[in-house]
Amino acid sequence: MDIKKLIGETTEYDKKEAVETKRPKSWCKTVSAFANGYGGVLIFGVADDDNIVGLDDAKHDAEAISDIIKNRIDPMPQVHLSYQNYGDKTIILLKVAAGTEPPYYYKADGQLIAYIRMGNESVPASTHHLRELILRGANMAYDNLPSSFKVENMAFTKLRSVYKQRTGNDFIDTDFVSFGLVTDDGRLTNAGALLADETPIRHSRVFCTRWNGIDKAGGVIDAIDDEEYSGSLIILLQEAYNFVLRHRQKAWKKTADSRIELPDYPDRAVLEGLVNALIHRDYLEVGSEVHVDIFDDRLEIYSPGGMIDGTIGENIDWLNVSSKRRNPTLADVFGRLRYMDRRGSGFRKIIDDYQNSQAYVGSKCPRIISKHGEFSLILPNLNYKKSAEKNRQKKSAEKNRQKKSAKKVDVTIKIIENILSNESYLKSKEIAIRAGLSPSRTRDYLRTMTIVEAVGNGRNRVYRLTGVGNESSDSL
Repeated sequence: MDIKKLIGETTEYDKKEAVETKRPKSWCKTVSAFANGYGGVLIFGVADDDNIVGLDDAKHDAEAISDIIKNRIDPMPQVHLSYQNYGDKTIILLKVAAGTEPPYYYKADGQLIAYIRMGNESVPASTHHLRELILRGANMAYDNLPSSFKVENMAFTKLRSVYKQRTGNDFIDTDFVSFGLVTDDGRLTNAGALLADETPIRHSRVFCTRWNGIDKAGGVIDAIDDEEYSGSLIILLQEAYNFVLRHRQKAWKKTADSRIELPDYPDRAVLEGLVNALIHRDYLEVGSEVHVDIFDDRLEIYSPGGMIDGTIGENIDWLNVSSKRRNPTLADVFGRLRYMDRRGSGFRKIIDDYQNSQAYVGSKCPRIISKHGEFSLILPNLNYKKSAEKNRQKKSAEKNRQKKSAKKVDVTIKIIENILSNESYLKSKEIAIRAGLSPSRTRDYLRTMTIVEAVGNGRNRVYRLTGVGNESSDSL
């Protein structure tokens, strides 16, 4: 193993200069976090500046590490200790496997604290993360947990009608139990509650917005259209899909005997993206919802909850991502409804749909961004041209220039009014000097001001505010 390849990594690796036996929490929290997450390697004998300093007594340190983990981490995680020699320096690699019985706690001073990895840090698990760890440790998922709602108090007309439409079969009452939507005592599971017409799980909503431009920056009009949808997951899917179709344009290309339609976004890619967002989102995350944001150049679908296997980043081989389901009951129901493939090939379908489009070019490939606690699918607008955005920006700049020019005119007119309000009569040359304008520009302003009148002719012409003074030009 090349230590240089490990140093600098953040989420899956951590390093310590020495084994701090008197302050074991400094590194035991990382052991807890690795075991509660997706495993990792803790390296002893490497300084903060990434220099290999080695350990004075690696054998003794290895024994101390084993003893401390046995006494301070509960339950005991699966670990593997090994030595690496670099010249006359020895370091220890502590490999921590992803735990099968989370949460793994650090225990000391009468306290139990579970840690998780956030970037390059090991931090105490929040209440939300702790619930997720407990469910994982019990080999359970949120969607198959029983809720407090009774099946007889809820309607499922949308589920029944769509099931009939897409399968040709009737959805009968016994299907509620066999599909995992109702418990034997008549209580809805969370999956059942999410599929009720008027779901009692409020945070399952979807927010859809058509933004004005290519970002959310403020302007004259921030959003062209926005909607908030609630109800059964099937209703959310249909409404969000229709929102996209409503704001999707279609170009077309003429052929010898017909024409080829070129939509901004391929239908199947949009549907797959929405299904993925609704089915695989983290419903334990109460303070966040699915968002569908349409910009001039792209469509973004945001879903709370990152990849279930902890994968993060953008440069991931999405064609070979293994199929893991955060909400297996919901995934099964949507598979039965033929909205998704049970083999987990949704990402492949999205990319294939784009690559098979007539307007596809390499720069228009969909992107998937996975972070800790969030997931985004970015679908490029196949018909968007950068020149269109430049024209839009040019028009916007011209409007802003015109507004600034109009504001400047208003300010100048106000200055001239103030000058004339303190004088009975003034020649244009005198007004120009006081206003800081050229004589010709001043005369242009004076001609447009309805509250100013000219008195006299030629060199004797003066200006005054309308209704001020009664003398005629002859008296001048």
